[in-house]
Amino acid sequence: MGIESQACLWLDQSPAARSWPPLTQSARCDVAVIGGGYTGLWTAYYLKRMAPELDVAVLEAETCGYGASGRNGGWLIGGLANQDVHLLSLDGERREHARRRLYGIVDEVAAVLAREGVECDFAHGGVLYAAARYPEQEAMGRNWLRELRRAGHGEADFRWLDREEARAQLGARDVRGGVFSPHCAVVQPARLAQGLARAAARLGVRIHEHSPVRRLAPGVAGLDGCDLSADVIVPALEGAAGQFSRLGRCLLPVQSLLLATEPLSAAQWDEIGLGRRQAFGDLSRMVTYGQRSADGRLVFGARGGYRLGGRAQWDFDPNGAEFAWRERLLRRLFPALGAAAAPYRWGGTLGVARAFTPYALFDRRAGIAMAGGYGGEGVGAANLMGRTLAELILERDGDLASMPWVMPEGRLERVRRWAPEPVPWLGYHLVRSAYGLEEKLCADGSAPAWARRGAGKLAAALEALLA
Repeated sequence: MGIESQACLWLDQSPAARSWPPLTQSARCDVAVIGGGYTGLWTAYYLKRMAPELDVAVLEAETCGYGASGRNGGWLIGGLANQDVHLLSLDGERREHARRRLYGIVDEVAAVLAREGVECDFAHGGVLYAAARYPEQEAMGRNWLRELRRAGHGEADFRWLDREEARAQLGARDVRGGVFSPHCAVVQPARLAQGLARAAARLGVRIHEHSPVRRLAPGVAGLDGCDLSADVIVPALEGAAGQFSRLGRCLLPVQSLLLATEPLSAAQWDEIGLGRRQAFGDLSRMVTYGQRSADGRLVFGARGGYRLGGRAQWDFDPNGAEFAWRERLLRRLFPALGAAAAPYRWGGTLGVARAFTPYALFDRRAGIAMAGGYGGEGVGAANLMGRTLAELILERDGDLASMPWVMPEGRLERVRRWAPEPVPWLGYHLVRSAYGLEEKLCADGSAPAWARRGAGKLAAALEALLA
């Protein structure tokens, strides 16, 4: 039986408690933020915390949290995607200081939630990357752990769980072990975005919803019928940045799709586990991720496709093949689901930077401050980057402005851009095909060992080439 319409669980659970009026007359402010998602809201929040006299305005095309910030898997990770590229550029003491900054993201967000009274189902249970479904995942996990050790991450930060330890946390099929990290929490992402918007507004940030920006010029964000002028503009757009020519090809917009079950019974949760609401995924190049929601649903997703021309996407066919594949994978992982329905299925667009390495910059000459390229790990990263952008804009002496994820010369034209089409589309789909082949052969117990090894080597080589 098909699903008649797509619905995002998080947005469905979080009808906006209030709305903010659109901008209908030309105005001026000190800092104009384009985008009412995590990066924009955290930047606005910290700017007003650090400089209450500053006039800060946020322009959101839909409603705060409508885009990727309200549609993601809800993993609040204490880290950045591909962070070791940054960390390994530092000497021992500076590297350890930067690592503490990354690990501290979860505690910083928790402190803000408590201070501002934001209710978003926050649970700090860590994350388990499980070796499950096929034997090659155990080797992938152990190899990854060795790389983490070489980069200086200790046993307290990432450790291997043996079969019994892993199964005590996650009752998935064929769990052989896994890598556990305490540096992760889960949240209800739409409630986090909406609560953060209210907190920023209480500090005096002006928020304008249903105010899409059509043009971006030096010092001016152009809307339909009016302009917002500012000394500094913060295009906090992540996967939607390509709509402006000045930001074109800075970030690759990639889709990610999720589904959520109906609330499960206590007996089902006894089998599945996740008693502390740990985040979880299996060690696959397809990048799966999931959590146990506060109301007892299993939420599960995997990274998806890329549209020719780098177009963002928010609407998907709920009966499409991409959702069907994810549901088959979810049910294979968790036989305890039985006949439980998965009525919610949705997706969104995230941003990927060249070399898969997030960055922040402040181009004073151009009056542009921006951050992004989170690669699907933006719930926590956006908090760190919001603090970083606030320090850069205010020219404060804090240490975040000197961290390696900040582009030292801060020039927009120095951002590494993706190649013109159709190169990104061809490259992305070539890599995705290699991942799919590896999944098919490894998950099929009848495939010979040499074929599985060959598929894994091919996928790894193409992944490195794309990076």
